[in-house]
Amino acid sequence: MKICIYGAGAIGGYLGVQLARAGVEVSLVARGAHLAAMKANGLKLLIGDEERIVHPRCTDDPAELGAQDFVIICLKAHSITGVLERMQPLLGPHTRIVTAVNGIPYWYFHKHGGAHQGSTLETIDPGGRQWRELGPERAIGCIVYPATEIEAPGVIRHVYGDRFPLGEPSGEITEDVQRLSDVFTKAGMQAPVLERIRDEIWLKLWGNVCFNPISALTHATLDVICSDPPTRALSKAIMLETQAIAETFGVKFRVDVERRIEGARKVGAHKTSMLQDLERSRPMEIDPLVTVVQEMGRLTGIPTPSLDAMLALAAQRARIAGLYDGTVLPSPEAKVAAVT
Repeated sequence: MKICIYGAGAIGGYLGVQLARAGVEVSLVARGAHLAAMKANGLKLLIGDEERIVHPRCTDDPAELGAQDFVIICLKAHSITGVLERMQPLLGPHTRIVTAVNGIPYWYFHKHGGAHQGSTLETIDPGGRQWRELGPERAIGCIVYPATEIEAPGVIRHVYGDRFPLGEPSGEITEDVQRLSDVFTKAGMQAPVLERIRDEIWLKLWGNVCFNPISALTHATLDVICSDPPTRALSKAIMLETQAIAETFGVKFRVDVERRIEGARKVGAHKTSMLQDLERSRPMEIDPLVTVVQEMGRLTGIPTPSLDAMLALAAQRARIAGLYDGTVLPSPEAKVAAVT
């Protein structure tokens, strides 16, 4: 089995080490100092008190690798469109694409059913390029639950977690998704195959849509956001708007909103990915985590006043920092107020 991890950063590097140790033919696409360190010294994973070092094939040129059985995309979602042409040499007639990214994936409405089947979402797939150039029929969904970080070039530290739920857009348990689940399991990770992968996508997004922008604005960690009454109430309001949108698309939440918030509080003094990006001057994932929910709210006609207000503030903060260049729509209520 040939697996290419496209974007071998913190999560991609973790996957690369685990899969390589399980005997998989793994190749990593990376860049810069991280790539140079992996080529020179191998890729090191610090997990518990153990050091695990592997020497997979590493490159910044996917054309060197040829067609793969699976391409696992571990890039930030807003970066994918910019590398579509470079990914093409990896795609053979039977290659599957595993979207290990935060937020709503490009294939979301593939085999979805209903009025929006086959639709693309402009906020996460501008111009529908991912849909056309990667193909929704190749996609396997993947939710990333572990926390990892790049401690130094070529060195990944595992913080917690090992779950990567997988699922076909159609809900079928195909040979491909089962093979992938089996190899993840052999590599020491949990990768249950879900019949309703979209439910799990929304369950993770449910927290990201509020905790990430609030943390970017306040610099508070999860325990503070979820314990302080005003920010906890704001999180709940945004989550209830998000839940109403998701349920319109047939999503079922297996926990209620209070339990979801409590789960985040118990994580402790953790900085969200959006806050980490702001502090490190990296492009912020506004669109795949927040704006896409606004766009889907517009599709359903469900108002999102709390989300709209938070999004406007977070987008402006990111734009001032030079870390975001997207477009945020004003809420319908704001337009009415402006006219009157």
